[in-house]
Amino acid sequence: MAHELEMNGDKASMVFAGELPWHGLGTQLDESDLYDWQSTCIKAGLDWEAELVPLQTTDTQAKVEHKAVRRKTDGKVLGVVGPRYHVLQNRDAFRWFEPFLAAKEAALNTAGSLAEGSRIWVLAKLNRSPLVIAHGDEIEKFILLSHAHDGSLAVRVGFTPIRVVCANTLALAHKKDASNLIRVKHSASLMENLENIREVMNVANQEFESTAEQYRLLVRKSINQVDLKKYVRRVLKVEEGKETSTRMENTIKDIIGRCESGKGNDLPSVRGTLWTAYNGLNEWLSYERGHSQQNRLNSLWFGESANLNRFALETALAMAN
Repeated sequence: MAHELEMNGDKASMVFAGELPWHGLGTQLDESDLYDWQSTCIKAGLDWEAELVPLQTTDTQAKVEHKAVRRKTDGKVLGVVGPRYHVLQNRDAFRWFEPFLAAKEAALNTAGSLAEGSRIWVLAKLNRSPLVIAHGDEIEKFILLSHAHDGSLAVRVGFTPIRVVCANTLALAHKKDASNLIRVKHSASLMENLENIREVMNVANQEFESTAEQYRLLVRKSINQVDLKKYVRRVLKVEEGKETSTRMENTIKDIIGRCESGKGNDLPSVRGTLWTAYNGLNEWLSYERGHSQQNRLNSLWFGESANLNRFALETALAMAN
């Protein structure tokens, strides 16, 4: 399953607003769905409940502390978790957005399940002015809530910037709690903690604005061919002067090509800057990294590609300063 989306027959458990995603799957949301979390939850195929069920050994039938997380609709086991784990039902993940939706502060954008239903995400677009990084180059603000029914991922809530011109998820530059995705354990106080997160959202938005200033710094700094190659090698952690494989050299050339002429990087207002260097590498992460599209979204938001995205931004900022 190259796209990692859960499939029910030939239908993906995913919804989207606007243009069809790159993998060509999912159900398009109507305008009325954008502020209706219940309708969107149903259309995403996520209107099911998970339950905790006891485990026991097969030979002696001895009970163990850990429990299985099981989907009620079809009995599918989504994972095995510890005794302190509390289930966050999908409907509650959607319901968390209700105050934002009711006040028209945000509109639902995408939602779905990955890894055979074990990972769930809901993405909402903030109805606030986009961040203008340069003429013709804007960043939209989104809120991402994600969690895992298999215990592999804490509940995460926070801002996610996405570059409009290429739909790439970017990194936030600041390392403060308000600017990173906030992690909440699947514990007894889970819902209370999610409620408290709303209190820090305005602070997080201010940090988002500060990060935009760092993006603009990259736009003001030009980069030549020699330094561009150094940047790519630093991000990929390839030592200067060290002989590399043909495959790695082809990767470096691919990324450099995207830095020079990738999506949105040919805009006169940004061409030849550290901003395009960062976005070229980000485009490679979004559309090319790895042998296939396997696990790409999962990695971009939660895995190794997310870490590399942040390191790419940190490296660009270090060069700018």
